[in-house]
Amino acid sequence: MKSRPAVAAPVRTPTRAAGSVIIEAVAIGISTGGPNALNEMVPMLPGDLGVPVLIVQHMPPSFTAALAATLDRKSALKVVEGSHRQEVKAGTVYIAPGGLHMKVKRLGARTMLEMTEDPPEHHCRPAVDYLFRSIAEVYGKSALGVIMTGMGSDGTKGLGVMKQRGSHVLAQDEESCVVFGMPMEAIKVGVTDEQLPLGQIAARIASLVKGVDG
Repeated sequence: MKSRPAVAAPVRTPTRAAGSVIIEAVAIGISTGGPNALNEMVPMLPGDLGVPVLIVQHMPPSFTAALAATLDRKSALKVVEGSHRQEVKAGTVYIAPGGLHMKVKRLGARTMLEMTEDPPEHHCRPAVDYLFRSIAEVYGKSALGVIMTGMGSDGTKGLGVMKQRGSHVLAQDEESCVVFGMPMEAIKVGVTDEQLPLGQIAARIASLVKGVDG
């Protein structure tokens, strides 16, 4: 059983070259094959990541809470099922609840989660595009997008909006996907920057967040 420090995650004050982008949030879209992929990747994220991670995994109600609890037990980061009007904090992973869309919204100096029953997108609620659009609006170029294993094209249009705002985007590679549909569609339209095997995604997220390129 893991132990966590009692204090909240510190605010990052990285030293970077002039003009480089500081990542303030990581947004992940994933579907078929996702629970196993997340069970491998999320525990590899370092406890001092220092930014929030927001995930849409296509799952029905009740299953997302169980997934969050399982990941929380395995991970250095705190992992929770997101809830309405919950403040987004560094060092926490938020999983969209099954049956609801999840988005972020800036309220003054705080960033909050909002859950809605807006119509499904791609026959899904939660939908990846829905989260990614709000991520683009709130974080702009300071967001890091990640598209992982899954069927269909959910996430591609949202990543397009993120790219327009200057976000960097990672895609899981074909060999490590259970279904390559979602990453493939994003790659085809040119809204991804890198393709990585599942086992390297967490390390690349950490390096980008911490400002260590390469």
